[in-house]
Amino acid sequence: MTTRAALGIDLGTSGVKVALLSEGGTVLGSVARAYDVVSPHAGWAEIDPLTWQQATGDAVRAVLESTPHTDVVGIGLDGQMHGVVLVDQDGQPTRPAVLWPDGRAVSQADRLSQLGPESLASLANPVTPGMAGPMLAWLAENEADVVQGSSSFVLPKDWVRSLLTGWRPATDPSDASATLLWDVATDDWATTVAGASGVPTRLFPTVHASADASGDTGATARTWGLRTHVPVSFGCSDVAATLLGLEAEPGRTMITIGTGAQVVLPGVAPEKSFPPSHHLYRDAGDGWYAMVAVTNAGLALQRVLTLLNADWDELYAPYERAGEIPGFLPFFTGERLPVRLSGGQAGWFDVGLSAGREHLLAAALEGVAFAIRHAVDVMPSASTEIDLAGGGTRSPVFAQLLADVLGRPLRRVPNRDATVVGAARLGWKAAGLEAPSTGSAPDEIIEPCTSPQLEARYARFINALTTRLG
Repeated sequence: MTTRAALGIDLGTSGVKVALLSEGGTVLGSVARAYDVVSPHAGWAEIDPLTWQQATGDAVRAVLESTPHTDVVGIGLDGQMHGVVLVDQDGQPTRPAVLWPDGRAVSQADRLSQLGPESLASLANPVTPGMAGPMLAWLAENEADVVQGSSSFVLPKDWVRSLLTGWRPATDPSDASATLLWDVATDDWATTVAGASGVPTRLFPTVHASADASGDTGATARTWGLRTHVPVSFGCSDVAATLLGLEAEPGRTMITIGTGAQVVLPGVAPEKSFPPSHHLYRDAGDGWYAMVAVTNAGLALQRVLTLLNADWDELYAPYERAGEIPGFLPFFTGERLPVRLSGGQAGWFDVGLSAGREHLLAAALEGVAFAIRHAVDVMPSASTEIDLAGGGTRSPVFAQLLADVLGRPLRRVPNRDATVVGAARLGWKAAGLEAPSTGSAPDEIIEPCTSPQLEARYARFINALTTRLG
């Protein structure tokens, strides 16, 4: 018996995940392939797009082989945000792709920050070096010959999509709005800002709805192990796909925790903002979402475990949050919001003679929870209850601590495949079919326990952060 399914492709920073979503909302199979980001110079982050081609092709063929009686009716994609893939008129990369962790465009970001309040308000996002606008400005300034020989730029998932459908310089609103080259008022490319930044507007791809079909597999089908003429969606950003996969409700704040943490509020109204307190991006439909991304979440905890030669069980051991727990700032790498902070700012403070290894671990866990609360505090007002998702939320100790720190009930959502499932749901829509519900019902409500000591330590955290900022 043949089962109809849509194929989802989630192109991440360090790996790609591919899954098949049945018309009943069940994941029939998933395969992941890892790859490495290349840093040819300190602070750079690049990758040869051919690496994506090989990894994605391997993953697609593997998941199809593992589910031999599946009829793929559509394909959807999502990908890491902010990256820049420069291509020639045939869609061939003219240099390695530049990725969001790249920090080379500091001076270009600083110059962009000097534009007038009206121009910056139209972007409605903080200016950071790792976004496409400053990156393209750096490339135009430092690799003029390469930019001159390029006919377009696209985002990472757009280039992979072209391998399936044939070359077309196009993207979708969720990725375009995250480039620092998008005007939220006109919901179109910010050509004036691009001109002031030195970014040639001729490089801009056309923009199409995420769920629309961009083409089909056609002549490429055999390469991927697919049948011909399977429609392929234009796709969306990874955060937009996560919201789609979790069927997130407008007005409900969501926290996802992994290497980083994202505090996301879907269903907000687009508005010009200066200075912005949060990111404002398009979703995979007609709406917008607000977001604050905390870079130092799981990343910071992993670094602490390495420094203290500890494991995750030790970190998540239940503990009494007594007054002797030191303070901890988790900022091993830089942060964008709620404050712009450079890396190398991590460390314990207020460490007394009675503090032991377990207190340092407890302080690290609290420090990450405090950083997440700081992000929640600057978001637009929303529901009291918060949805909690992501692999970093599986520990009941950390989940309870987060509820206590936030002072709000947390509704745990169990779908660990949310992002790639969101991509697959776009595949169903590209085929002109209704996207199945994934049944991501919450499996637990975590009620907060108030603690004056915890509130005092959060106040100490904010005071230390403010002091560090000078």
